[in-house]
Amino acid sequence: MPRSTGPGEGDRYAGFRVTPWVHHCGQFVARHRDFWIRLGDQETRLRRDDIAGIAVEKPIFVSGLARSGTTILLEVLAGHPSLTSHRYKDYPFLFTPFLWNRFLSYVPNHGTEAAERSHADGIAVTAESPEAFEEVLWMAFFSGLHDPRHCNVLDAETSHPAFERFYLDHIRKLLRVRGRARYLAKANYNVTRLEYLLKLFPGARFILPLRAPQGQIASLVKQHRLFCEGERTHPRALHHMRRIGHFEFGLDRRPVNVGDGAVPAILEAWDRGEEVEGWALYWSSLYGYLANRLAVAPELAAAVKLVRFEDLCQRPFVVLSAVCDHCHLEESAHLVAEAAEMMRMPRYYRPAFTQAETDSIERLAGPVARRFGYADSAGL
Repeated sequence: MPRSTGPGEGDRYAGFRVTPWVHHCGQFVARHRDFWIRLGDQETRLRRDDIAGIAVEKPIFVSGLARSGTTILLEVLAGHPSLTSHRYKDYPFLFTPFLWNRFLSYVPNHGTEAAERSHADGIAVTAESPEAFEEVLWMAFFSGLHDPRHCNVLDAETSHPAFERFYLDHIRKLLRVRGRARYLAKANYNVTRLEYLLKLFPGARFILPLRAPQGQIASLVKQHRLFCEGERTHPRALHHMRRIGHFEFGLDRRPVNVGDGAVPAILEAWDRGEEVEGWALYWSSLYGYLANRLAVAPELAAAVKLVRFEDLCQRPFVVLSAVCDHCHLEESAHLVAEAAEMMRMPRYYRPAFTQAETDSIERLAGPVARRFGYADSAGL
């Protein structure tokens, strides 16, 4: 959600205000998902000739635990002329790209003025900015995706023909509507669906950012506090986050269950008010799962490009060039040079852990961090 301007300005949590229109339309779509799936299928049948020649080749998926650079990478890649992704303006009627974009073409152009998003992290967005919305589609077909009591992994053995058909057609329609050749998605929860996605799209490219535990946990703690206060101040925001599948922080925070038995300890730590301990356990669980899968699945490892946040900020030109090469993106030099000029380590907050918290992070997350080349949990 971009920060609001105009009425409500001066409200510290104005970025969490959800307009009545978005609230009620989003509610209608969420309550009648089967209807919207049928409508999306009908749209596909009516526009079959328009998408008949469109192949979904080498889609790019940016995934990882929040606060690791996923949004920056999405925005950089979305600037490439071959790529398109979901945008803020696509919500809430994601299921029918042709119909909704036709409607928008008759509506006066609103939301073009950039405003800082609700994360208060200096990233400004407009209605045309890329955003992570495909989780809405996943939730429409898979029940329990965000239930931490059960393993949330979708692997190469997963099969859901109805979803797979709808998802493929949806991407093809989006490519046709935008006049682009390749699909780009930021979807953090896809980090536990990589092998399923690779089965669906053998040429897929995965960009997986990660960040040294201390810096990432400090940012996660800050964001969770911000979202809790924002959702208390503007209750519609909580409903909005649930509808778009955003459970990473806030009043309905839910850890991803990778099947390693770590979730009860994570939730218990958070219940005790031990935020840092819970996040350290979570960091170790999620990235430990990823390290394990990359170690035993060579085809997946070849499709993955790991991007350490610190390297991205300190050597942006080198890292972004490597990302574009991995994604087979030609004519990207100008895009990379322009983005690299703006990259820097965040300065809008500083970690303020006690020594006991620092020791806890090192003990719980340090061993996994070293598997990704970090000397310790601070990334030194």
